[in-house]
Amino acid sequence: MDKLLLTGGRPLHGAVPISGAKNAALPVMAATLLAPGVHRLRNVPRLRDTRTFAKVLELLGAKVSFDGNLCSIDSTGVNSVEAPYELVKTMRASIYVLAPLLARFGAARVSLPGGCAWGPRPVNLHLAGLQAMGAVLDIDHGYIVGRNVKLKGATFGFDVVSVGATAQLMMAAVLAEGTTVLENVAVEPDVTALGDVLVACGARIEGLGTRRLAIRGVTALRPIDTTIIPDRIEAATFAAAAAMTGGCVKLERVVPAHFEAALRKLEEAGSAIERAVDSVTVTGPARPKAVNVVTQPFPGFPTDMQAQMIAVCAIAGGTSVIEDTVYLDRFTHVPELARMGANIELKGNVAVVQGVERLSGAQVMATDLRASASLVLAGLAAQGETLIDRIYHLDRGYEALEQKFGALGARIQRVY
Repeated sequence: MDKLLLTGGRPLHGAVPISGAKNAALPVMAATLLAPGVHRLRNVPRLRDTRTFAKVLELLGAKVSFDGNLCSIDSTGVNSVEAPYELVKTMRASIYVLAPLLARFGAARVSLPGGCAWGPRPVNLHLAGLQAMGAVLDIDHGYIVGRNVKLKGATFGFDVVSVGATAQLMMAAVLAEGTTVLENVAVEPDVTALGDVLVACGARIEGLGTRRLAIRGVTALRPIDTTIIPDRIEAATFAAAAAMTGGCVKLERVVPAHFEAALRKLEEAGSAIERAVDSVTVTGPARPKAVNVVTQPFPGFPTDMQAQMIAVCAIAGGTSVIEDTVYLDRFTHVPELARMGANIELKGNVAVVQGVERLSGAQVMATDLRASASLVLAGLAAQGETLIDRIYHLDRGYEALEQKFGALGARIQRVY
């Protein structure tokens, strides 16, 4: 099993291009099922998750090919409505095929999802929204099953903001009969980007970027031709690495507004940040200052940066308090950081971090995607060698991570 070996203590310097966003690419890949034809998606990151999703589409009958970061999907020959457990269990985003299959074929048999090991992330909002639109769905031996479904417009309000369920119901509504109104929707850039793609293909959506969407169903959509937006979490992760190592890193091909909440916290922690139209330059302090963080839906501080921010605070001067209000038990990185000398007390969904002057390299284990990133950041700043096991989690969401960090001067290599 692959591992990452890091020798820390070296400030990062240079420029790094940020890849396309996994969380934007996956729903757009699913949306290709809505319209038969050849779809072209540029800037698709080369990740385990995008390749797994391609396999899901191929099992449904689509033809998928990759040429660098160009993904071509021919959905003309889709002839199956079943997404099997063997693939869906490895990636929660596979559930995105549910609405497109129901909208196009009136039927679906999609396994309940898997993915990262931490915490329950129920699909009840996906199902409740689809049922409000007239879908009769059953849970049969671990599968979500719909037959003879005719989606119709409805009004549905989300009890809590859900990125995945918002994307799911948008894809359902664009081909539904009548008008669908969605209240309290997610406004993450990935969701808005999906809406923009659907509109470019002929969908009629009002309110993109706001908490209320009005979607008037159309009878057919054109094939997709789009470029995936930059990955705001990858960008924020590299920004945190610059802050944590006292380096200076220019993030290229980014949309600064997409990760502004993370940038503000890094500024509060002592970093100097220069924003341009499509780049951000982060210069880290000699030692970060303690900060308090509460994760929130966009435009608040993202839960996907909670683990990385705890790593920054682990070496900050003073005491930081980090609360995750989105996923209450997403703290499997805490005991691993403690192995490196971090002083973190966990109280439910709140981490109290007493900064230490330096971390020490150790053998640690990655437990999920963002926890893996926090261990990489800790290893970059630690004294001595850090060996990170189970880095297949990283390969799910970061394209060429060790090569990018290596180009910035980090001593990092993949070992087997």
